[in-house]
Amino acid sequence: MSIELMRNVLNLKNRDRLAHTEYISCHAAVRAVTGMNPDDKDNVKREACWRVFEKAWNFDMWWITNDGPVPWKERGRVTDMGHAEFAEGGTDRRDTITCPFKSEEDIWGFDAVKEYKLPDFNGLVKYYNDFYHECQDKSNISLAPGGYYKTIVSGAIDAFGWDMLLAAASDLKKFKKVLDSFFELSHHHFKAWAKTDIEFFINHDDMVWTSGAFMHPSFYREAIFPYYKKLWKTLHDAGKKVLYCSDGNFSEFIDDIADAGADGFIFEPTTDIDHIVEKYAKTKVIVGSKVDCRTLTFGNKEQIKHEIDETLKIAKKCPGFVFAVGNHIPSNVPVENALYYYDYLSKNWNR
Repeated sequence: MSIELMRNVLNLKNRDRLAHTEYISCHAAVRAVTGMNPDDKDNVKREACWRVFEKAWNFDMWWITNDGPVPWKERGRVTDMGHAEFAEGGTDRRDTITCPFKSEEDIWGFDAVKEYKLPDFNGLVKYYNDFYHECQDKSNISLAPGGYYKTIVSGAIDAFGWDMLLAAASDLKKFKKVLDSFFELSHHHFKAWAKTDIEFFINHDDMVWTSGAFMHPSFYREAIFPYYKKLWKTLHDAGKKVLYCSDGNFSEFIDDIADAGADGFIFEPTTDIDHIVEKYAKTKVIVGSKVDCRTLTFGNKEQIKHEIDETLKIAKKCPGFVFAVGNHIPSNVPVENALYYYDYLSKNWNR
């Protein structure tokens, strides 16, 4: 079973086929595989479609996070940066842009705990445990994790937006005090997740750009990674595995993240998979590949095959490898490319 395969992956004991997951919004491909509608207005039919797709494409793990029962925007100030077209038909485009912060001083005086408050702890534990079991009960194929999205930097992005965040980061000493409060807020939620029945946890935090670090590397090492170490110790003390996930290119920080205690990495193709495999093939869970969504979108089958083959050369050395298109399979990927990708991969992923 895929659940058992994923458990073996987490324990670096997988001797079966490579594990697999995807982050996919190419609903045309889902329709082609299932003959069902992933956008059906009927919740039951929509869920059934995704479960059929999950089974057809052999998902071994879900990518799930949950930041709690009440959104921040209902508890305090957040920035709306709008949203570019991403979903099919551009249904997710949003042009509203508002920011309640007018100066760096507004942000340097910000305290995330005072702003958003700490939810009742026992209620939070129950909420997260119920959520986990609901997710796991939906599938007898994939192993569901716990997870948190707005950890430190992503929390600041959500609250301040990019423009004001970068302005506030011009004084890293003052900015660190602000991030201290995001750590305290996150830690409260991590402590609650640690009390649940989850087996592993996805810690998401988009702390870099596609080009790499947007703050001085020394600041990450002095401030950000010590937060991670404390957060992950809370989960490790409860027997949970921690997979760290960030968009962008965090190649220069791979070793720092490993040293902070991450049990694995989830990353986009911009991050150096060769370094990860060379150094951590036998000791870390590795979720990603050299397959780039841009190749799926604009490339041909030979180019897709090449990126799969290049990944397979190194992936089969790794008992904790989970194959995925790390930067998503978006809605504009041609259906024939998406189907070819999975067909070729699934015929060649046996160890």
